[in-house]
Amino acid sequence: MLRRLSLRDVAIVAELEVEFGPGFTALTGETGAGKSILIDALQLALGGRADATLVREGATRAEVSAEFDPPAALGPWLEEQGYSGGDDGALLLRRAVDAQGKSRAWINGSPATVAQLRAAADALVDIHGQHAWQSLTRAPAVRALLDAQAGLDARSAPLADMDAAWRGWRQAAAALADARARRDTLERERERLAWQIGELDKLSPGADEWEPLNAEHSRLAHGQALLDGARAALAALADDEGNAGSALARAADALAGVVGYDPELRNVTEVIAAAQAQIDDAAHTLGSYLARSEPDPERLAELDARIAAWLGLARRYRRTPAELPHFLAQCKAERHALDAAADLEGLERTVAEAQRAWRDAAAQVSRARRGTVAPLADAVSAAMQQLGMAGGRFEVALLPQAEPQPFGLESVELRVAGHAGSTPRPLAKVASGGELSRLALAIAVTTSQPVATTTPAARTAGGTEGAPAAPAAQPVPTLVFDEIDAGIGGQVADHVGRMMKQLGAHAQVLAVTHLAQVAACADRHYVVAKSLEGRQTLARVAAVEGETRVAEIARMLGGERLSGTAHAEALLASGVRVGAARAGRRR
Repeated sequence: MLRRLSLRDVAIVAELEVEFGPGFTALTGETGAGKSILIDALQLALGGRADATLVREGATRAEVSAEFDPPAALGPWLEEQGYSGGDDGALLLRRAVDAQGKSRAWINGSPATVAQLRAAADALVDIHGQHAWQSLTRAPAVRALLDAQAGLDARSAPLADMDAAWRGWRQAAAALADARARRDTLERERERLAWQIGELDKLSPGADEWEPLNAEHSRLAHGQALLDGARAALAALADDEGNAGSALARAADALAGVVGYDPELRNVTEVIAAAQAQIDDAAHTLGSYLARSEPDPERLAELDARIAAWLGLARRYRRTPAELPHFLAQCKAERHALDAAADLEGLERTVAEAQRAWRDAAAQVSRARRGTVAPLADAVSAAMQQLGMAGGRFEVALLPQAEPQPFGLESVELRVAGHAGSTPRPLAKVASGGELSRLALAIAVTTSQPVATTTPAARTAGGTEGAPAAPAAQPVPTLVFDEIDAGIGGQVADHVGRMMKQLGAHAQVLAVTHLAQVAACADRHYVVAKSLEGRQTLARVAAVEGETRVAEIARMLGGERLSGTAHAEALLASGVRVGAARAGRRR
């Protein structure tokens, strides 16, 4: 819901702040008083086109702020975009335009793009002027209207299932088409991979083989040098005359006879004893090493050949030897993928299965749509009778598609017969701008109420058996009507006012109107007036009630003062009775 609209230096408004509430609010005033400035300012805050002509003469920039109670559905989007909640959970959209036509935007005080303002606006406000109902002639908008009434939510089954199935089918079909187009190329690629895999499989490189292989080769290649070194070391430790072991034994003997005279020498004898033990261990180890180590030319030849094979394949495929095991695994994975891509029969089966899954999901959506068509058409037709289209009839046609479409098995078309005896035809071909606006009002009022859908398909879509479907949620919580009642009067105007009041029970409704009958039904009433202040003409907005409101309604009626006042009072009393009667029925 729109809480507050603030303007500064916009057109002929110097500074203005208007607070709004729930229900139906009327905006009235003399022709040219500037009523549409409020709508233009709101559109600017919602991401509309920025124009330097909006800047008040003599000012450097125009600024508009719109504060909302955001719907819960907008919360995830705000969080995803990084906009924290405002004070009291409010959502503040702000836009500034300078005299050169350049604009800046903010959401909850943080910089935003115009695209982000528009994305937020889609969930906040729907503005309808005399020609803004053209969306009723656009297939996506019409389909969304019917789906909302059928209880079909794009983010949940069955619409989400149908969308997922469609994407799966398209992906499978694309894979099949690609495989057919690349059949020869794929076969050549597969042959190349098979050759590479064959060569690598002959080597069969182990994942952890290369380092141990090199270490063993190095040991065998230097076998004689290792034996010579071990023998020389053993001789120096134990075998040669004057070896290290003998020298340590002599040192120990020399100290053994005198250590008792000086305890300080005891530490030295312990060190010598430890050294003797270590030399004995080293000599024993060297002896064992020499006993089991003999040159092995055959094994060395095998290692030479295997290392040469590793190095040869590594050079051929421009890899390091250590990368060959991973390269082999990669080639096998690529061949497996190519095998799957070249399996035309398997891909055709996948496409057929995906198509069946989409048709099953689309059939469920179609059943829900068909269950809503007749009740919706009857309800809108009934509303048309009160809006100057007596005898008129409204239809919702489901048109089978020659080719499958992501939105389902059928398109949706709205048709209308403006009077009795005529055949319903597509909306865009038969409705004038005024009729289209009134018809859109009838649709808005109708879709704000539950529509009984008791077919099995409708029950599948979310209702319980024998019960009406849940009312479709209003696409947005705030609806703005900008002079859509132009060109009508009399009893039709009465019905328009009552319908807007009825709609205000389910959504916030703001209406710019010239009709006293419409304004008299409003829960709140604001008057826009302009006056000359100094050398400038400025517009102001004031709430009216009591005698002031009676005077405004009388002005709109345009009659004699006394009779006009009496008529205005009667209209206002009638509007109050309409609201009380509807409130009583809701209770």
